[in-house]
Formats: sequence, structure tokens, C-alpha cells
Amino acid sequence: MDSVEKGAATSVSNPRGRPSRGRPPKLQRNSRGGQGRGVEKPPHLAALILARGGSKGIPLKNIKHLAGVPLIGWVLRAALDSGVFQSVWVSTDHDEIENVAKQFGAQVHRRSSETSKDSSTSLDAIIEFLNYHNEVDIVGNIQATSPCLHPTDLQKVAEMIREEGYDSVFSVVRRHQFRWSEIQKGVNEVTEPLNLNPAKRPRRQDWDGELYENGSFYFAKRHLIEMGYLQGGKMAYYEMRAEHSVDIDVDIDWPIAEQRVLRFGYFGKEKLKEIKLLVCNIDGCLTNGHIYVSGDQKEIISYDVKDAIGISLLKKSGIEVRLISERACSKQTLSSLKLDCKMEVGVTDKLAVVDEWRKEMGLCWKEVAYLGNEVSDEECLKRAGLSAVPADACSAAQKAVGYICKCNGGRGAIREFAEHIFLLMEKVNNSCQK
Repeated sequence: MDSVEKGAATSVSNPRGRPSRGRPPKLQRNSRGGQGRGVEKPPHLAALILARGGSKGIPLKNIKHLAGVPLIGWVLRAALDSGVFQSVWVSTDHDEIENVAKQFGAQVHRRSSETSKDSSTSLDAIIEFLNYHNEVDIVGNIQATSPCLHPTDLQKVAEMIREEGYDSVFSVVRRHQFRWSEIQKGVNEVTEPLNLNPAKRPRRQDWDGELYENGSFYFAKRHLIEMGYLQGGKMAYYEMRAEHSVDIDVDIDWPIAEQRVLRFGYFGKEKLKEIKLLVCNIDGCLTNGHIYVSGDQKEIISYDVKDAIGISLLKKSGIEVRLISERACSKQTLSSLKLDCKMEVGVTDKLAVVDEWRKEMGLCWKEVAYLGNEVSDEECLKRAGLSAVPADACSAAQKAVGYICKCNGGRGAIREFAEHIFLLMEKVNNSCQK
């Protein structure tokens, strides 16, 4: 269960361990930020995600797909769904990041070259943003590299700022780690314990542990930021659950992060339901979209055995799999694949066909998964409870989905989506058992 502790701090540090500018100031309450009497308009709280294009570790890391979603998309979804921000912004210097941000519903501030350098600090970029947005009273600086952030965390922090009068609130996580003094190489000294008595080592359950900044977010009022601080004044920390504290910049690599996100991430306002039907487009999903014609005018297609195994696993788990195509494919050719799936070809209205299948099985749309790759799949992708596209799907289809596969069509996309479905269904089953 989340816990929050509050209180003034004795020192200030900038995010990511940057040097502080001294002790945090003791601020006087004023009318800006909604603390004066007779203020009718609530203070403007803006979410701000800093996402420059330069990344020495992973190129364009902020929009690299994590569990089928651009990394920045996870925190944007949480911020937008929290309902506590008057505006949600992404500060970037890169066109591709701008496009992704707008796709998720955020506004974009184009940051200058001066605040986009490797040496630029988060505070530099936030102050620049405020210089262009006089309407903003409070900034919630959310780190793009914290994909397990949930709206409930942001809602509670907004309440601390707005209702309880805190000037700044930052996220922390509790860790149970024993620390020892560092000894420089070549120095003849012995290490000393910093937070334990070696003669009486406590058990984990007998020790509360210690609080560490996890970099997930830093909320601060304008007048504090303009003085050069993200932490100061009446200051408090917000303790996040350990499983939600994931920072890709620091302590976790990409594959492990994907598993954590699939298990503990936030997937939207509506609760996931158990999938009962998967509908898959034939050309470009089951196959790579290439059609070969033999000398006797017979159609030849290719598919990946991994995808056939994926279909088999889905069926064994009780999920019906059906195939659809707007092209009049050869049913004889498809039957030779021995997938044992009901199919409909030459379809002019895919949404109508899938809707008929759904009603026939007595399902709601949340129980339907759809894998498509073309403009003709767009409406089905938007309606389905789970939707995905292969990596090489058209841009219109990619914008309509919640998961973009790493694999191309006809090259393992079905198997990959099947694994994604199984992981999410495990999440559904676990939540039902709680």
C-alpha cells in the first residue's frame, strides 16, 4: 500500500544527483499558486516531461518501444488519465519525439539548443518552459524513464500541493540496503559501516530501510523554481511502491524493464478483460504480404512456423483465432497451412464482420484482440480490447493501437502478440484473485 510522509527537509538536491545550490529557502506564502485569500481561479498545474533527442546510451530512447509502447507514452498515459493537470507538455528538440507526444495527446514545447546540450540541467529546461508559459503556477516534472508510474500517485501528490500547501514534493522509494564507507584505491584504510551495526545485523522485517530519491517526479511551485530550486520551501516526499519504481536510466536494462511494465505498469482507465477471440489480418500479419504465382497460376504464400505455434498456443488456452482479409485470398491455399481457423476473405467492411463474430460468441469488444496492419484495420484496432500491429504496419494502423510488435508481418508478429496476450491475461487473473 502507498504511504506518504511529509515534513521540511534540511537540504536540497537537484534531480539526478546534480549539485545543489545550497539550503532550500524558507518561502513566504503568497497568492500565486492558490494560497492567497479570495483566489477564484485554481492554480494551473502543468505536467512537464523533458525528452530531448540526444541520448548517448540508447538512440532516441524516449520513443523506443517498451512492451509495444513508446517509452514516453507510459508516463503520458498516466499523466493524462490522472485528471489533475490543466495541461500536459513534452519539452523536446526532436521532430519524432514531438510527433509521438502529440499522438498521445500532449502539447509540445520546442526547447532551445541552449537547453538541449549534454551539459544542460533539468532545471534549465523547466525555467525556459516557464518563461514561455506565464499561465503555469505549478510544474510536475515527470521523468520519461519511469514507465511504471500510475495516475493514483500523481493524484495524491497534486492533493499535497493544492490542498495541504506544500511548495515541493518529490518521489522516493524504500530500500533495504546496507551501506559501507568507500575506500580509495591505494589508501591503507578499513571500511566502516554507515547504517548498521555488523554485530547486530537486523533482519529485513525488523528494519524499516531507508528512503532514496527514485527520480520519478518532482513537483514544485513557480516561485520556488524561479529561485533555482526544485526542492525547497515547505517540502515533502512521496513514497512510491517498490514495484512501481522503475528507472531505465539507472538500474534496469530493457528486457527486464519490459517484464516489469507488463506486470506492474498502467494500461489505461478501463480494466483489462480476459481475451476470448483474436482476429488476425492475413496479408501483412499472418504473411509478409508477398504473393507468389506458380507457372500454373496458383497462388503461393509464405508464413513463419513461429506464428503457427503462436496460433496453436492461443487455441490451447481457450482463445478462438479467426483470420480475415479484404483480398479474395485462395481459401484452398490457406487451408493447406492447416491452421484450423475460421476465415473470411474478400471482406469490404472488416468492422462489420468482426462485430458479427463478436455477437455470435456473446462477447464485448474488451474480450476481442485484433492484429492488423492496414488502414482498413484501423476501426477494428480502435474498438478491440487489445490491439497490435507488426513492426512494418502502415502509420495509420500504428497510431490506432496499444502495442507495436518488434517483429514484422509474417515474421513472428502473431507469436509475439500471443505472448503479450498471455502476460496481460496473467495480470487479469492475478487482479481477480486479490
